Amino acid sequence: MSNKRPNIVFIMSDDHASQAMSCYGSRINKTPNIDRIAREGMRFDHTYCTNSICTPSRATILTGLYNHTNGVRTLDDELPNTMTTFPKLMHEDGYQTAMIGKWHLGHSESSNPAGFDFWSVVPGQGEYINPQFIEADGVKTYPGYVTDVITDMSIDFLEQRDRDKPFLLLCHHKAPHRPWVPNPKDQHLYDDIDIPEPETFYDDYATRSRAAREAKMRVDRDLTFTDLKAHPPEGLSELELKRWSYQRYMKDYLRCIHSIDENVGRLLDYLDEQGVADNTIVVYTSDQGFFLGEHGWYDKRFMYEESLRMPFVVRYPNGIQPGTVCDAMALNVDFAQTFLEYAGIDSPKEMQGVSLKPLLEGQRPEDWRTSMYYRYWMHLSEHNVCAHYGIRTEKFKLIYYYGEALGTTGSTNESWEPEWELFDLEKDPYELNNVYSDPAYADTVLALKLELARLQHETGDNP
Repeated sequence: MSNKRPNIVFIMSDDHASQAMSCYGSRINKTPNIDRIAREGMRFDHTYCTNSICTPSRATILTGLYNHTNGVRTLDDELPNTMTTFPKLMHEDGYQTAMIGKWHLGHSESSNPAGFDFWSVVPGQGEYINPQFIEADGVKTYPGYVTDVITDMSIDFLEQRDRDKPFLLLCHHKAPHRPWVPNPKDQHLYDDIDIPEPETFYDDYATRSRAAREAKMRVDRDLTFTDLKAHPPEGLSELELKRWSYQRYMKDYLRCIHSIDENVGRLLDYLDEQGVADNTIVVYTSDQGFFLGEHGWYDKRFMYEESLRMPFVVRYPNGIQPGTVCDAMALNVDFAQTFLEYAGIDSPKEMQGVSLKPLLEGQRPEDWRTSMYYRYWMHLSEHNVCAHYGIRTEKFKLIYYYGEALGTTGSTNESWEPEWELFDLEKDPYELNNVYSDPAYADTVLALKLELARLQHETGDNP
């Protein structure tokens, strides 16, 4: 073990679902470089976001606070750069810090990155080809494909670092966010194969809420010309149109993933070449999950598993046994305290997560969480998803669609009748059968509602 403080390379993509990573058993693609992080470190199988939408998840990761605490509940909320974040604390304690890529935490100068020696971020979602970047001294355009450009800048930062100080690099890719524009060199990748359809592709939402039935993220009707880059052939039946749209969507999505995986490999190779890999923590994750045709959907927002679960793999040769898997429940609210503990910095008492360091060292504390709290606020926004909150335990998931905007930004004022959903995750892992009204689950419902109330009190949320 080294006594030197570890470097940290935190790679985060946007909307990369774990089911599109071969280290998670993907049936649809291969990600050899991301798999290398898992193979040489630890894969977490139960990492969840507390709000499955970009801006809130990123705010939670930086601050170690739930969204009702940090104030970033929707895409329209900003994270003031006066807030305490783990990069600020690490910068103040001697780390060289850089933020490169997607920031997406506001549009005003008061929400620009703070606590970084260097930062260069795409405005909003950013562009895939010849992207603009906002930097401290103005806006610049960089030629090329955005995933390559972000990696180029990341390596440039590492090249220019002070070798006597530890570094923190946030390499945050905009891909594979909609509208899924691949690198031109990859535009014909997967042309000669059919991407397998998920088990729930033909879900009819028969037992479930109005929220599931009326969400506007259906592969068969809601993808646009911009998404698909083509008009469908004439004369297709509804079923044929759904299958055609799925193939168009998935192939571009996976082409974007291919570029990310290549660039993860570039960063790993650079660390090896510089002789710093052993004392560098490398994390790969995404800001939330994503629907890749499951339930007939694309996008996220729901508390269903494909949207809730984040990929999370970590390598640290000086401190993590290779080839290990963790089945304990981890949350995005834990990341900040994890990084701070590895850096030898005390976490502010107001942070609401728990450091994952014991889990990464192969030890699961006896009092480790067995349930987690989720809340999505953007009532009937772009994809018409009803506002909801809920609880996931190791065996069950209880969701309450409360059906009101409650004054949040980016929501509509239309009210819906509240509804509940309950899923038995052991018997129904694909979440197709809502058993909330089944008398056999009455005691389970009561116990879960009590635990939900406990978590809301513990986290300070008061719906």
